[in-house]
Amino acid sequence: MTDQGIRDARSLGAPKMLLLGFQHMFAMFGATVLVPVLTGLPVAATLLFAGLGTLLFHFLTKGKVPAFLGSSFAFLGGYASVAALFGNTEAINWIPYAGVGVACAGILYVLLSALVKSFGTKRVMRFFPPIVTGPVIICIGLCLANSAINNCEANWWIALLAIAIVVVCNIWGKGMIKIIPILLGVVGSYLVAAVFGQVDFSGVAAAKWIGFPVQLENTVFSLFKGCDGGKLVSAIIIMVPIALATMIEHIGDISAISSTVGENFIADPGLHRTLLGDGLATSLAALFGAPANTTYGENTGVLALTKVYDPVVIRIAAVLAILFSFCPKFAAIVSAMPTATIGGVSLILYGMISAVGVRNVVENQVDFTKSRNIIIAALIMGLSLGINFSSAGAIVLGPVSFSGLAVGALVGILLNAVLPGNDYEFGKDFQGDTAVNFKV
Repeated sequence: MTDQGIRDARSLGAPKMLLLGFQHMFAMFGATVLVPVLTGLPVAATLLFAGLGTLLFHFLTKGKVPAFLGSSFAFLGGYASVAALFGNTEAINWIPYAGVGVACAGILYVLLSALVKSFGTKRVMRFFPPIVTGPVIICIGLCLANSAINNCEANWWIALLAIAIVVVCNIWGKGMIKIIPILLGVVGSYLVAAVFGQVDFSGVAAAKWIGFPVQLENTVFSLFKGCDGGKLVSAIIIMVPIALATMIEHIGDISAISSTVGENFIADPGLHRTLLGDGLATSLAALFGAPANTTYGENTGVLALTKVYDPVVIRIAAVLAILFSFCPKFAAIVSAMPTATIGGVSLILYGMISAVGVRNVVENQVDFTKSRNIIIAALIMGLSLGINFSSAGAIVLGPVSFSGLAVGALVGILLNAVLPGNDYEFGKDFQGDTAVNFKV
């Protein structure tokens, strides 16, 4: 029997559901706020539209997919390129232009969603068999692991404490302790770091209790007062092609969530709905000066660790993110979280993603005696990891930057399509579909 996990979190009671929601919010928080920190985009708006985008995604996917949408790192190069158009001046000058570009990128998701709806998931998913999605999922976690190690290096003792708390609570904990190990790891290591003077609370003292997260000058609507048409077109050209890569990552993420939960979300509610939800959430966030959204691997890791699969818990986390976006004081408290704490917790979560990818390949009995399968897997992993950890960190074609994961996935899809021996057919048998194990 497939591990059913907890499908209805209401059986745990409201207080425990709230704790689980906090756990998911903390899991996504570090990476979500890192994007605005690196780019100059507003942190509060980022939180607000991570929450709103997640709720929109859940509405469009019939509330079936336990996914949280947070800031996408794939567009970092694009934001840098748009900022360069303005001589890297204050972010307020280029954010609206970048927002238009990202909003247009989100529309590509909508177009692909329409194609999937029109021609059927079966035809599209022929290009995404387990030999492609499995290695891509593995690389999603491994590409992220580097950032976890970098964060751990800030203070390995704090990072190891966070890891130890998570492991002890999950393996030997009883009851609720067993299903909120991430939250306990964050809080426990945070408190210890604070006691030993490793936390800077100066930003917390200066922050206000209440503040509106969106500033008009950061939104696309500020361009109605006048804009530079040439730079606007350039921003669109820079941002839109990035969506070609992120859409592939989206399919990999949905496959990972499907495998973790044991339900075929690509079939039901359907890939067209998940693409639509992700795309519209991205466009909505961009219009108001927030980063592009994407399904978050950190929260998939939490699902795998806790085995609480009820999407309601994710929606609670989304509502909490919205509420706290209006509280600069809370954002400052979480932003003051030790880097090592984020690193220790992330190291486990990112590893869980890769472990899911390995499980997909093994459980679906991908035949590695076939040369085509070895070549496809080898190039996906070699390109994804090689480019990601190279000095450049990406393949740059003019103003467009393609991550290693995007290049690896594109090459894998192409090879799978042209090399002989592609006998995968979506819907023919459940075990092979989306790299998910459907044993009953």
